[in-house]
Amino acid sequence: MGTPPPLPPSGTVRIAELPPEEQGMVHAALREGTPLHELLGLEIVEIGERHAVLAMPVREEAFNSTGNLHGGAIATLIDVAAGSAAARGSGFEPGRNSLVTADLHVRYLGRPHGDVVYARAEVIKAGRQLVIVDCRVTDADDRIIAAADFSMMLVPLRRPLRPVPTAKDTDPDL
Repeated sequence: MGTPPPLPPSGTVRIAELPPEEQGMVHAALREGTPLHELLGLEIVEIGERHAVLAMPVREEAFNSTGNLHGGAIATLIDVAAGSAAARGSGFEPGRNSLVTADLHVRYLGRPHGDVVYARAEVIKAGRQLVIVDCRVTDADDRIIAAADFSMMLVPLRRPLRPVPTAKDTDPDL
C-alpha cells in the first residue's frame, strides 16, 4: 500500500470532474479561434488559482521531419499552460488588459514514452506587470521531457494583427 497522491491546491478544478457540458465549454474555449491549439490537440486537464495542467497527444501533427515530437509543439504546450496559469494567478482582467509572452526558455531533456505529454505550469511570482511561471513537461510515466522558465507581461488591450470576424477589441491576447 503506497502513499495516496497529494491533494490538489485549494481552488483547483479538474476538468474531467466537471459535467460534460462544462467540459465541452472548457475545451471549446481553449481551441476556438486558435487553429494551432486544435491541430496539436491541446486539452486543459486541471486549473487552479496559480497553476494549470495541460495535455497534448503525441501524434503525427506534432512530429518533426525525423519522426519525433517537435520542439515547437512542446514550446506551444508550455506557452499555453504557462499563459493559463498566469491568467489565473495574476491581476489579469479579461476585457481590460492582455497577457503576452515576454520570455520563454525551454530545456529539452528527453523523449516521451507513451501517447501523451503533460505540462504543469505554476506561477512563481506575479507582479503588477510581469508574471513569472515555472513549467515542467512530463510523459504519462512522469519522466521529464522539458523544463521551462516563462514570463508574461500584463499590457493594455491591443487590436489583433489580423482581424478575425469573431474577435472583439476587448478579447485578451492569450
